[in-house]
Amino acid sequence: MSEAQTAQQGNGPAGPSGAYRAHFRVWRGEAGAGDLEDFTVEVHEGEVVLDIIHRLQATQAPDLAVRWNCKAGKCGSCSAEINGRPRLMCMTRMSVFDRAETITVTPMRTFPVIRDLVTDVSFNYAKAREIPAFVPPPELAPGEYRMQQEDVGRSQEFRKCIECFLCQDTCHVVRDHEENKAAFAGPRFLMRIAELDMHPLDAAPEAGIDRKTSAQDEHGLGFCNITKCCTEVCPEHIKITDNALIPLKERAADRKYDPLVWLGNKIRRRTE
Repeated sequence: MSEAQTAQQGNGPAGPSGAYRAHFRVWRGEAGAGDLEDFTVEVHEGEVVLDIIHRLQATQAPDLAVRWNCKAGKCGSCSAEINGRPRLMCMTRMSVFDRAETITVTPMRTFPVIRDLVTDVSFNYAKAREIPAFVPPPELAPGEYRMQQEDVGRSQEFRKCIECFLCQDTCHVVRDHEENKAAFAGPRFLMRIAELDMHPLDAAPEAGIDRKTSAQDEHGLGFCNITKCCTEVCPEHIKITDNALIPLKERAADRKYDPLVWLGNKIRRRTE
């Protein structure tokens, strides 16, 4: 048997095209019931996990459900867990795995399974609706907004978020404690509050919205114990913990516990 034929039948040396056979375990099932199913599938040089899932659909499992869109790491649709780690399937190259390794693909654990690799992420959209939007300054008309570049730069990093919800999935506050979901917005949306709180033109205080206090009292900022697991899985490499959550925690603590800030708020309230 030739070397190329050996490669096609097992995890032996690759043939001239660089193709080899890989062992995949993919979760199949619907809400409340399912199991891992084994597949042996061909892999070509330069492919990503999503390519292999598509090949499984085309050749062995036409009813396999998977959510995807851009295949370029910008839509956040193909989130899953690969060998237990939350990842985008389209950004996980097959070359990072040993050819003899079994690759396990499962749906995001934090959210309810709809079918196979597709989960119900409506929790995140519900949390997004709970956060008050940017409040335009009343004295400025559209087109009159002016900001210093330094202020733009502070929150620009957070706008790279593609809402893949991998940070939400890996956050142990909701991953391991379903009962926390009602009181905890999760890192993605606490980052959104931090972004708005940093915005120099956000007129939330004039509208009676205290973003620091609401982050603590309404969106569960105190649940976060800054383990940085959200930062580790972010495909856009946003420093969620260091640049958003920790500064927001510091500002919330100042507002609630700093005696000078407390006194200043009392004096200001009396003069209004």
